[in-house]
Amino acid sequence: MLYVKRRAKYQPYIIGGHQERGRRGGTENVAYIVAFGRAAELAMAKLDEENTRVRSLRDRLENTILATIPDTLRNGAKEPRLPNTTNIAFDFVEAEAVLMLLDQAGICVSSGSACTTGSLDPSHVLLAMGLSPRRARGCIRFSLGIYNTNEEVDYLLKHLPPIIARLRAISPLNHDHPENDHYDLETARTTRAQGHGAMEGPIST
Repeated sequence: MLYVKRRAKYQPYIIGGHQERGRRGGTENVAYIVAFGRAAELAMAKLDEENTRVRSLRDRLENTILATIPDTLRNGAKEPRLPNTTNIAFDFVEAEAVLMLLDQAGICVSSGSACTTGSLDPSHVLLAMGLSPRRARGCIRFSLGIYNTNEEVDYLLKHLPPIIARLRAISPLNHDHPENDHYDLETARTTRAQGHGAMEGPIST
């Protein structure tokens, strides 16, 4: 479904016909329209559960992570926000390394939105919120839904702390590192490629 403000300039993506006031050429996809309506009905039917049970799962997940794993930070305001997601910064680690190890444990999370999949650049949204590039590269987004359970949250909370600890143990960045706030990633990569002072594990920024 597409909303366009009146008098807003709009360039059609699909041209060739005058359907939908010239905004999208071609015969309307009736099957998709019906499916969209049904999806909206199902979403509305589960709205109360999402705002109560799923919110409770999210809050327990978030609060436990912040309380048990040091050097973590919730990104964004506590309220108001969506009931099913949380974005947490883990200092001194790379998000992509966290994703890989969680995936090996059968846990699916993300380091950003689907539209930035494959990009190694820090999220422009997190940067606009005031995070440093180094911290933004260590952010993980946890998303829950009506099919998630307390047992699955427990499973994540069991596996996440040792994963973060393992990655921090091999990270060149830690509390005592002299360049915590301005780590030069490009110099580190060049040095590593030349074989001088090579470091094991992911390079954190």
